[in-house]
Amino acid sequence: MIVGIIPARYASTRFPGKPLVEIEGVSMIQRVYQQASRAKSLDYLVVATDDERIANHVRGFGGNVVMTGSNHPSGTDRCYEVVKKLNTSYKYIINIQGDEPFINPEQIDELGAVCKGHTELATQMIKVDSAEFLFDTGEVKIVLNHEMEALYFSRSVIPFLKNIPQEEWHKHHTYYRHVGMYAYRSDVLQAITQKPVSVLERAESLEQLRWLEAGYKIKCVETKFDSHCVDTPEDIERVLKLMKDKA
Repeated sequence: MIVGIIPARYASTRFPGKPLVEIEGVSMIQRVYQQASRAKSLDYLVVATDDERIANHVRGFGGNVVMTGSNHPSGTDRCYEVVKKLNTSYKYIINIQGDEPFINPEQIDELGAVCKGHTELATQMIKVDSAEFLFDTGEVKIVLNHEMEALYFSRSVIPFLKNIPQEEWHKHHTYYRHVGMYAYRSDVLQAITQKPVSVLERAESLEQLRWLEAGYKIKCVETKFDSHCVDTPEDIERVLKLMKDKA
């Protein structure tokens, strides 16, 4: 049993009211919900929000919604509150980004496919195909073991390739960058939300490093679907153009 949870906050610093902004006549949150509802791996789908405006809007288009507190430090913590409030027990929880209006349902199913009992945590990654992406500190890189489990996540480029020009690194080693959707086994979700901010998490500002430091294994699933987040009003036109170019 897998539940998909879409965290949606109204009070965004860079884009207040982002979930309710209309994109060609349909709100951002409704687009995410409609796309996610097409995923075959989900047994239930729900929006998690701390704002009545968002909750009423979701109910208005027939979606499921759970009200949460407003003081959660991350979407992971918001997901755990939702799980505690649901009447049904779910083995896995998939945290679906609420600001990716054109998320492909197949991407959710790729993550759902590894939600088997032994998997503690899972996330996605995509191959790096350019030096521009590789050296962008906004793009999180992943180092893996032979089981495709994360050894480390970093904003820096790792591993360092000795005696090779940096602009050529991506041609001599297979680098992966993080695509930020998470799956949690329910018992692990409970455990990681109880742990304090860790040293590495604070250094890189990446919550998944807290989980690695605590000894949990994060399965990494390769995907061909890149994430196209809307962080600012200007991003809407950019994402629309990307989607139309792919159509």
